[in-house]
Amino acid sequence: MPSVLVVDDSLVSRRLAAGLIERLDGWYVRTAADGGEALAAILQQPVDIVVTDLEMPTLDGLELVQELRQQFPQIPVVLMTAQGSEEIAVQALQAGAASYVPKRVLAAELVPTLRRVLSTATDVRSQRMLFNRVRQHTEKYTLESDLPLLMAMSRYLQQLVGEAWDLDKTERLRLGTAIEEALLNALYHGNLEVGSELKHDDYSEFNALAEERLQQSPYRDRKVEVTIDLSPRTVEITIRDEGPGFDPHTLPDPSDPENLDRLCGRGVMLMRSFMSEVRYNDAGNAVTLVKHRF
Repeated sequence: MPSVLVVDDSLVSRRLAAGLIERLDGWYVRTAADGGEALAAILQQPVDIVVTDLEMPTLDGLELVQELRQQFPQIPVVLMTAQGSEEIAVQALQAGAASYVPKRVLAAELVPTLRRVLSTATDVRSQRMLFNRVRQHTEKYTLESDLPLLMAMSRYLQQLVGEAWDLDKTERLRLGTAIEEALLNALYHGNLEVGSELKHDDYSEFNALAEERLQQSPYRDRKVEVTIDLSPRTVEITIRDEGPGFDPHTLPDPSDPENLDRLCGRGVMLMRSFMSEVRYNDAGNAVTLVKHRF
């Protein structure tokens, strides 16, 4: 039974977020009014995941992320962002938060984000001794445009690198999130050609168009190619789709806090926050995620 701690100094916002989560069968939700209260609650009874606001009077969201990273690195943190909190959200992502959800789309995005983060956070300890002895490991996959298959690929790569490098839970989550976002972009924006602006303007229409194209040629017939090259110090993961591509120079600057509240560009923000390098090919239909082991 997953346990969630919702942290927000606004009673209305706490109740809204908690209510969305409590609809899930078997999920247990507790709340706290600020970061200090949250830490005390976790010391009393640990949780599986924390959902937090950023701007709070006592121990704000950024400070809470930093404290959790030090004291409870196994607990992932999902941020709730609002207009005006963009700059601190960027800092919190860089400090160790696993993901974020803009408050204006909380009803649509909070539960799916929590499900993805918790799924990625599941510890898989099998084959650790073998993974720890990897010297050079290369794999190449060709995958159908199938969401469950792509998410299984994301979890596998997160496990592979995490075990080989003995990453802590937070670093595994960050790596898995970056891979997942790249795969989702390849599926929706690449193979299905559903624009990110539509997701920003009308989330339900975005999903409806994606479902429609999954049944239509040529979209449903396109593949996603994934290549991983893993060594003791560096991993490179290249994800290529069969869509028409785009001009990578037109991407919004993900380091600009003003872009944080936009759903379009969210994946790029997370990839660049969590990886050492993010490179696109000239055609814009392949991205290479590079992570250096420190």
